[in-house]
Amino acid sequence: MTADPVVGRILVVEDDAQVGRVTTGLLKHAGFVPTLVRSALEGRRALDRESFELALCDVNLPGESGLDLTRHIVLNHPDTAVVMVSGVDDPQTTEAALDLGAYGYIVKPFTCSELVIGARNALRRRGLELESRERRQELEGAVRKQTAALWQTIERLKQSEEETRRAQTEAIRRLTGAVEFRDAATGSHIERMSGFVAHLARGAGLAPADCELLRLASPLHDVGKIAIPDRILLKPGPLTKSEREVMKTHAEIGHRMLAGSGIELLDVGATIAWTHHEHYDGSGYPRGLEGDHIPLNGRIGAIADVFDALTSERPYRPAFAVEDAVEMMQSERSSHFDPVLLDLFLMAVASRPIAGVAA
Repeated sequence: MTADPVVGRILVVEDDAQVGRVTTGLLKHAGFVPTLVRSALEGRRALDRESFELALCDVNLPGESGLDLTRHIVLNHPDTAVVMVSGVDDPQTTEAALDLGAYGYIVKPFTCSELVIGARNALRRRGLELESRERRQELEGAVRKQTAALWQTIERLKQSEEETRRAQTEAIRRLTGAVEFRDAATGSHIERMSGFVAHLARGAGLAPADCELLRLASPLHDVGKIAIPDRILLKPGPLTKSEREVMKTHAEIGHRMLAGSGIELLDVGATIAWTHHEHYDGSGYPRGLEGDHIPLNGRIGAIADVFDALTSERPYRPAFAVEDAVEMMQSERSSHFDPVLLDLFLMAVASRPIAGVAA
């Protein structure tokens, strides 16, 4: 359980005795449990002796500065929030403190309300971050258990080619099931995309065995999303720039999860996960590959993934009509998509033979 996010133990690092007494008095009156020290060195020693939910650090301290102490706390006591206190309203110092990881900046002389509100806000944020960390650790533990079960299953079923194939299929089911557990919409997307991938692979002239391999492996394209925080993965609206950057990491994460097994099905899945967001003109991610430097599996996966995304309902928009989706994808021919593969796919869409495409 995380500590109470509002009422907690506060370390006050203040070299001015009068300011220190006033600060601790105000905090006690507000229900906090403050401990006053006069220097950064005393603050370090106090943090080594006991735990604090929050540290209020004066910027100007004898010896080591408050900014140096903040850096030490962020690195060595990550469960302790930090709020800087200064007698100077200096934007550069404020920015430096926030860049180090401080939760806020209070300028002296402050009122009781300013002090208490700053402390409470920092403690609430700390509580939310600790809860998020616990959730992430629980999720990582669940993933480790599920991954261990996956590899145990594969090892048990390697006795014959048929059993190996069954093990690989079970691996896909387990991993995609873990992603679907996070986002219920993923399940139907995976099923439709695998159908689109197989159809386009056949149209591109791949051998039947390779088409089937792609069909089985393509559901793993978004497996890296298992590591994306819920507040981003399940956000019911457009993502901010910083949230998009976090979301983009799912391609690299998915590749790391799947690569290096020596099992063909998982290796193909790793390639699709890594490359299905690359663009034909080199403007995609995560590596900015261009043209034929993007593996064929990734170029096929990109077309299938985008078409299903456009024609599916999202929390923040309705599904596009097939005709509108086709027009949007044609506008990105040779930029986002391989032009030859896109033409093959859209010709198939026009003739309506693909399962999952509404007439």
